[in-house]
Amino acid sequence: MATPAGLERWVQDELHSVLGLSERHVAQFLIGTAQRCTSAEEFVQRLRDTDTLDLSGPAREFALRLWNKVPRKAVVEKPARAAEREARALLEKNRSYRLLEDSEESSEETVSRAESSLRKKRKKRKHLRKKREEEEEEEEEEASEKGKKKTGWSKQQTEKPESEDEWERTERERLQDTEERDAFAERVRQRDKDRTRNVLERSDKKAYEEAQKRLKMAEEDRKAMVPELRKKSRREYLAKREREKLEDLEAELADEEFLFGDVELSRHERQELRYKRRVRDLAREYRAAGEQEKLEATNRYHMPKETRGQPARAVDLVEEESGAPGEEQRRWEEARLGAASLKFGARDAASQEPKYQLVLEEEETIEFVRATQLQGDEEPSAPPTSTQAQQKESIQAVRRSLPVFPFREELLAAIANHQVLIIEGETGSGKTTQIPQYLFEEGYTKKGMKIACTQPRRVAAMSVAARVAREMGVKLGNEVGYSIRFEDCTSERTVLRYMTDGMLLREFLSEPDLASYSVVMVDEAHERTLHTDILFGLIKDVARFRPELKVLVASATMDTARFSTFFDDAPVFRIPGRRFPVDIFYTKAPEADYLEACVVSV
Repeated sequence: MATPAGLERWVQDELHSVLGLSERHVAQFLIGTAQRCTSAEEFVQRLRDTDTLDLSGPAREFALRLWNKVPRKAVVEKPARAAEREARALLEKNRSYRLLEDSEESSEETVSRAESSLRKKRKKRKHLRKKREEEEEEEEEEASEKGKKKTGWSKQQTEKPESEDEWERTERERLQDTEERDAFAERVRQRDKDRTRNVLERSDKKAYEEAQKRLKMAEEDRKAMVPELRKKSRREYLAKREREKLEDLEAELADEEFLFGDVELSRHERQELRYKRRVRDLAREYRAAGEQEKLEATNRYHMPKETRGQPARAVDLVEEESGAPGEEQRRWEEARLGAASLKFGARDAASQEPKYQLVLEEEETIEFVRATQLQGDEEPSAPPTSTQAQQKESIQAVRRSLPVFPFREELLAAIANHQVLIIEGETGSGKTTQIPQYLFEEGYTKKGMKIACTQPRRVAAMSVAARVAREMGVKLGNEVGYSIRFEDCTSERTVLRYMTDGMLLREFLSEPDLASYSVVMVDEAHERTLHTDILFGLIKDVARFRPELKVLVASATMDTARFSTFFDDAPVFRIPGRRFPVDIFYTKAPEADYLEACVVSV
């Protein structure tokens, strides 16, 4: 039996002599096909079906010799089957021996014994056949269980030959690894989705119920309001119609008196003129009676009620539900704290009031009437501003006082001219909170694009997102949101998204090219973690085939030269920090050990 290498070399030589050419993959294909076939005729038929060779003459002889040379795995019989087969043969051999009798009885007994042995053989054969079927069923169940444990490629593995070449094995392992990787990514994504708490997301069932409730209330309000609105409209129309008709009647009487005042009228014309004047007088009297009734109603005496004289009850206007997380709980806590808090001032109110007042008679009072007013020199005071406006103005003042504010235009120009920019600035210069707002104001979030800003810790991402939302005057979770592990406070309107480095890596699973992001800002890059290093490599690859993507690497203290070299000599933008007042003190007398004096002083 030839070795695999020798057999492949022999096939290549024979191919060269039969076809005039030789190729390694063709030889491997022929050897693999021969191994799959159980007979030489089947091998020849397969080659004829594939149109690989013209099987006539030397080619057919080559195929037959190849099938004879191909090594095949010998069918190994199970020990249990071999023992059973030997026991069956021994039993048949023992039954073949019997005593020879000369009498007829012996012959009859022999015949009966033969019949009984035949029945026993049939029965035994039946039991053996049943046992064989049970063993085959057990083998099929074992094979099915093994097939269930395999992923994706079990069917191809059962059909593959016993000895496959290296190329087929490598390709099969690659495809299997790809399938397992995709399955793992899908499981991770589904697990994170199940364990993430969506703060602003409402269930479809609850939203549907609320919509149905609102529609029902609107329909009921409409049915109740339409009759009242009709009555109100009818009354307003009648009042307007009465006023217009009275004006028309007065104008008509004035025209007739002006045109026919000196002309003698007929009897019918005089009656009609008197009728119009009577209608006008009745309408005027009716209007005057209505006004008199209204005047009397205001001056009429009313019986006093219990509620009169009591202070008006304060109406607690319930604010419209804002939908923020914990809004109802916050209002309940404020109500309870207000009821439980102690307030002083009611007991000593009487002592603070003046004891005596000046009482004057009506004749002694002097009344004044203002004739004119002289302008003074005092400048008018500024109108009082509301608390909300003051807070907004203070926030804008803080933004303008940050060190990054004077460099706003230069920073935006540098970002527009370079795809990758290294930003170096001290702590408190406004890199994390102001730069994303500048990009938002510049228009980097148009056409549905978003800005991502990574933070090394979850608490930092949450606090920075809340601060930026307060500065922009929006609700947290709408235009500005954060995404951390196990909590997602974003919505469809979110354009500024603060997240941890790990959450941005999760974004690469669902969106490898970050197509929905226009700017990616990696903040606090000097606090390097494993996620940060992997993130740098992925962002660098994405930035090469997405020229419109802007990459910003910001930190307080870091080796800017190394980061610039890593990102293909990217430019560095430095933001100077602010100077704080420093007091210098001198000791009145020299100290022997200044270190000990410093420790004692501190």
